[in-house]
Amino acid sequence: MRKPVQLLGIVMVLQGVSGAIDHLAVQPFFGPLLNFFNRFVVPRVDLLAGYELFANLILAVLGFVVVTVAERAQPS
Repeated sequence: MRKPVQLLGIVMVLQGVSGAIDHLAVQPFFGPLLNFFNRFVVPRVDLLAGYELFANLILAVLGFVVVTVAERAQPS
């Protein structure tokens, strides 16, 4: 179960970093996949209006935390 959770964390990190890059400039690589959070989630949540860059960076940090916790989890 650790590997799927680690994969989810890696995807979160990639989406967060890619969304931050897309917010500051243009991210042409894997746009629909890597910028899903930035293009579909952030505009639909009013709380994140005006804080798009921070939301993407927080997503990247949370992804890193998920990867770290999954790595340290004991195998069952």
